[in-house]
Amino acid sequence: MGFDCEVYDPAIARMLAFRKAQEEDGPLVHTWMNEEHVHPFWQLNLPWAAFQPHFHRALHDPHQTLYIGFMDGAAMSYWEAYWVKGDVVEDYYDPSPFDQGIHLLIGEKDFLGRGYALPLLKTMVRYQFRHQDTTKVVAEPDIRNEKMIHVFQACGFKAVEPITLPDKEALLMFCEREEFERRWKDEAFIRV
Repeated sequence: MGFDCEVYDPAIARMLAFRKAQEEDGPLVHTWMNEEHVHPFWQLNLPWAAFQPHFHRALHDPHQTLYIGFMDGAAMSYWEAYWVKGDVVEDYYDPSPFDQGIHLLIGEKDFLGRGYALPLLKTMVRYQFRHQDTTKVVAEPDIRNEKMIHVFQACGFKAVEPITLPDKEALLMFCEREEFERRWKDEAFIRV
């Protein structure tokens, strides 16, 4: 299986990996969107006939890249890494040309409540910062999703302000490269 990013995180003794999503991942992502812990925030618990064209459009949207996240080889999370320019969130602050944003969910219930969200998020944000011109990663979690807001803060995101997006009340958050690298500079992880 070809991963775009693969690291071993010794802090949790797990192999973390991401690969670009493909059309054949649609049924799995659809299953996750219908999970009780996901659909209140993503609002994509649609019948397959409605979800499939949505997923197809998202896969072919040139301003974002979709990923499936893995832990020790098991598919368990879904990610949308996007360029702020071209996204609705660009209307809520003055973005730099290479600002990126991130959406995520842990779909498999067996991986919930075990402290995995932060290591996964750190790995993905580090991967986004591989683009040398990106100095900021943006998040806009649902303002009700206190657990994810806490995870974003632990990663190095700072709350900016509540914003009203077309599909949710959100908290705009920024993770600056300098702060992220300072916070995690001594972290041990092994690239594979």
